[in-house]
Amino acid sequence: MESAQPKKAPTLYLIVIGKLVEGMVLLVTGVSVYLLAKQNLPDLFDQCIRWIHMDPEGRFFNAISDQLETVTPRNVHSLASWLILYGLFKTVGGVGLAFRVPWAVWLAIGESFFFIPIEIFELVRPHSMDSEMHPHRMLNHPKEAIFIVLIINVLIVLYLYKNRQRIFRPHH
Repeated sequence: MESAQPKKAPTLYLIVIGKLVEGMVLLVTGVSVYLLAKQNLPDLFDQCIRWIHMDPEGRFFNAISDQLETVTPRNVHSLASWLILYGLFKTVGGVGLAFRVPWAVWLAIGESFFFIPIEIFELVRPHSMDSEMHPHRMLNHPKEAIFIVLIINVLIVLYLYKNRQRIFRPHH
């Protein structure tokens, strides 16, 4: 007779934490973007650049400011709505995984699998790099970050699919 106690799954806990953190970041970002909708974005950007003691008149910051002038409140509201919805999606999925609800494993597999073709496309697509527009890079090349995210998504899909029966037993 099997115990009713769920089996330990440390990798699952890492996935849960990742989903919950991503969900919270998306929710906070969505609410923040929504609050920015009524602001004059170019002026706000200029104030932020001056606050961190940088020159807002440089080509890089002027290009960003010019792009911000094309943003409308409706665009900002749309972006905020999508960020909030995706944040809720991630949070619900993370909570479902934490409680080992069987549908949550398929939600997480589907979400991770959805992005794999997009990440592969981004890896094979040629990118033009303007060094002045990207003066500070966390990695040597943006494709390194895409490759890391791709590997993480593939590992999540494989782990959850392989272990779904072991750690997600349907409740009878």
